[in-house]
Amino acid sequence: MDPGGAPPVFSARAEVTGDHVRVTVTGEVDMATADTMVQTTLRESARQVTLDLRAVTFFDSAAIHAVVQLARRFPKTLTVFPSRQVSRVLEISGLGDQEWLRPL
Repeated sequence: MDPGGAPPVFSARAEVTGDHVRVTVTGEVDMATADTMVQTTLRESARQVTLDLRAVTFFDSAAIHAVVQLARRFPKTLTVFPSRQVSRVLEISGLGDQEWLRPL
């Protein structure tokens, strides 16, 4: 929650081009929203997935599990662009060197 008291807004928006889906996520990805991120991704029939997490402000263990689930579902075709917070959490969890993770 920000100092002003307003809760961060979560959104997951998919854009499809051919067999590629780009899911842009904003706000907090946690136990309440991680499945929405996954379902938004899986709703489209795509072989290549880009997960744009550069506007994510919070990322917990449920979010980590969601990204790992997508990495298993889309081996070698998932690309994740992290925010600073996402990158830090993935580093701490030992996932900072995954081939699907792009540097900041």
